[in-house]
Amino acid sequence: MTSTGLHLPRGAAANARYAVDIAPERAGWTHSALRVVELTPDGTHTFTTGDSEWIVLPLQGGCTVQIETTSTEQVEFQLQGRQSVFAEASDFAYAPRDARVQIASGAGGRFALAGAKCERRLPARYGPAPEVPVERRGSGGCARHVRNFAAADVFDCDRLIAVEVITPGGNWSSYPPHKHDEHRPGEESVLEEIYYFEIDGPNGFGYQRVFPSREGGSDVLAEVRSGDAVLVPDGWHGPSIAQPGHAMYYLNVMAGPGENREWRIRFHPDHTASTGGYR
Repeated sequence: MTSTGLHLPRGAAANARYAVDIAPERAGWTHSALRVVELTPDGTHTFTTGDSEWIVLPLQGGCTVQIETTSTEQVEFQLQGRQSVFAEASDFAYAPRDARVQIASGAGGRFALAGAKCERRLPARYGPAPEVPVERRGSGGCARHVRNFAAADVFDCDRLIAVEVITPGGNWSSYPPHKHDEHRPGEESVLEEIYYFEIDGPNGFGYQRVFPSREGGSDVLAEVRSGDAVLVPDGWHGPSIAQPGHAMYYLNVMAGPGENREWRIRFHPDHTASTGGYR
């Protein structure tokens, strides 16, 4: 059960430059973007940010990030990175719009570029791994860990919101089902969302559910594996279910048209009484 084009299996959004390349135009919306670039040892990758802000986030390996903000101004950040997304939180680099970025990796690796079309041009910055807040969310079979490296109240961006979630094998996360597709001041914000998945261990998989919040809305029940992505333009989403014995990782990339950069969600009323939300 999949709305056309919302589940992107590994390779479905690949091209000659990226293992994953989801532009707003590809997703059919206006702001959120995700790329994954894979570098061989001593490899480099260069791109221009255009009208979007980007975070360079190591998924596996470390790199040097050079950001040229003007013809005479350039900053450089050394990202230590990590062995895998299941090891720990990573340091990261923020690149503003209208800049040129080069990523270079001596040992090679895999790097996510989380992006959002934006208006303000903020300074290029480094995000240290020790400063990433790690939140234990949920309990029992719904327990998971959230790395809020670019949450709305943690790291300053113009539009972009990005977090990582680690779900232990056998657990549910992104639960109870929730949504953010209506503008309700103080209660719900409009955010387009990308889920990018990796599963720990060979032959691991998980499941992702998205179901309609309006007539004709998004409807997805997908088996997801490492390298897959799911687009959430609207609708109730959750749970994300990890196979027993295989932890699930997902990177959430969000942005939207609202005047304020904020993450406000509404839980599905059929699940709120039994769960109390994220407790």
